[in-house]
Formats: sequence, structure tokens, C-alpha cells
Amino acid sequence: VFPSKIATEQQSVVLVKRLLAVSVSCITYMRGLFPESSYGTRYLDDLCLKILREDKSCLGSLQIVKWIQGCFDALERQYVSFFSRAVTELYQFKFKYKKEVPQMDIISNQMNFVSGVCSEDVKQASRVLIRKLYLLMQNLGPLPNDITLTMKLLYYNDVTPEDYQPPGFKEDGSPGDLFFDGDPVHLKVGSVSTGFHLMKVRVTTEKKRMGAVESNLIQTSGPTEISHQGLDCDEEEEE
Repeated sequence: VFPSKIATEQQSVVLVKRLLAVSVSCITYMRGLFPESSYGTRYLDDLCLKILREDKSCLGSLQIVKWIQGCFDALERQYVSFFSRAVTELYQFKFKYKKEVPQMDIISNQMNFVSGVCSEDVKQASRVLIRKLYLLMQNLGPLPNDITLTMKLLYYNDVTPEDYQPPGFKEDGSPGDLFFDGDPVHLKVGSVSTGFHLMKVRVTTEKKRMGAVESNLIQTSGPTEISHQGLDCDEEEEE
């Protein structure tokens, strides 16, 4: 599923793109948005993953695959800041592009990052993030029957051309604010850093859906936190 080592920026891009695809697939599968035929099966060690694929019998899954491919284009260009969208539930993936350059350790003849990130640490962080997502999806309350799924990209304006839109996306003139009918709760699911890229995952949902999560997810996965102060209240801490 993921590269065996992360020694170059290109290998880092591959990992981040695949981690994004796995995460979105996990969310849509566990929330029951598409039929079984829309997913293929892959394995990450002992973890069975359901990955979205181009299922021509399901137009919804085809659209999501197209969106993910458009996100890949923006990631490769280092334009995308984060994407998110929903009212009942919001899943936010935020990306940062780091400037650290890998250095060669002459004694061990191995490539090490200035930030101290090694390939095994990246793989372990990816496993933990995916497991947390699966656990969270299993414990959230059911979605309404009449839901729609949308995706919105936000860019780094200082480097993104004004007329740029990746494949599958168009300019959105609607206001960026999202409103929940109930009391929103923000969960910090986790982050993965490769030394070249940083990807953070946040989930916002209504408090009334959180009963099982508070008793199971938080106690089982200690590092996972619930914040009522906003999705980016810890921004400086994780720079």
C-alpha cells in the first residue's frame, strides 16, 4: 500500500496521496455510502483496507474517485492547503509542505531527515491514523437517510495561480462558513509527517453522535483528543 522507504520528496508524495485515498475510502466505506462493488481490498500488515475504485455502476463513487485524482494534482503542485466539506459531518485533511532536505549519515550510510523522521516511524504513524479512523467510524451514530457528499479544496494563495482548478473541481462562490444544527465536537484524529509533507486529519460531528466515541475511542486511543475550540486551535503547536 505504501512505499517501503521515504528518502525523496517523490516517495513522500506517493505516500501522502495513498494515505489520502485510503482515508477517504475508509470514511465512505464505514459510513455505508457506496455498495461493496465500489471497493477493492488491500492489506496493510494485518489491517484489511477497502479502497474506492472506478465502479461504473455507481456514479457517486466514480465522482469521489475523480475528486481524489484532482486532489493528487493539487498535492503534486503543492497548492492545496486542506479540503473539507459537510454539514452533518466534516472531515478535514490539511497538508503542509516542508522545506527540510534529507541528509546522508556517512557512518551508517543511511538517509536521515533533519526532522528525525524515518520510514518505519512514518509507516507506524500511518497505521495508527488509519486504525483510529476505522475505530471512529465504527462508533459514530448513524447518518440521516437523505445525505449528500461534497468536497471542497482550499489553497495556499501565495503560490496558487488564480485560475487554477484541478480536474473535477470548479470555483466555488459560496461562503466558507459551515453550520451545524446541533452542538459540534471537533476530534483530532492524528497526523503523519514524512519530513517533506505533513498531513493532519480532523473530524467534526454533532455531539449527540458522540456517546460511543467518548467511551470507546478516547479511552482506547489515548493520544486522540476532543477539542471544542476549533479545528486549528493547535496549529502553532504542530508546526
